[in-house]
Amino acid sequence: MTAAAPLPEATPVSKPFWRALTEHRILVQYSPSLGRYVFYPRTLAPGTLADDLEWREIDGAGTVYTFTVARRPTGPPWADAVPQILAVVEWDAGPRFSTELVDVDPADVRIGMRVSPVFCDVADTGVTLLRYRPESGDV
Repeated sequence: MTAAAPLPEATPVSKPFWRALTEHRILVQYSPSLGRYVFYPRTLAPGTLADDLEWREIDGAGTVYTFTVARRPTGPPWADAVPQILAVVEWDAGPRFSTELVDVDPADVRIGMRVSPVFCDVADTGVTLLRYRPESGDV
């Protein structure tokens, strides 16, 4: 038996993001003063330090910015989960998001591949993880 995988813990700042995921929605902060979305959740806009951040829903569609295929476990909790495709997805809304690709053969993954969100509810925890799969027809 493998060790339980660690789960994210919401902070007061990130709670809206994690709560939305449990509803299978993606909320990301937007800064009107910057005119763009920002991620990771924070209290002040990057660069300007404006306190104008507001939560807005995005569809989560994007492209693979970079990826790696872990053929050895990245830690004991993932001993049975290899190969694991770790990726950074660039949302169409702008920011980049670290995630895992699912439902795809590692040999088929490529930078620039269109991907769509997959909401993975972790049983008995109240936590939902955001992963990605190729858009149909992009493999």
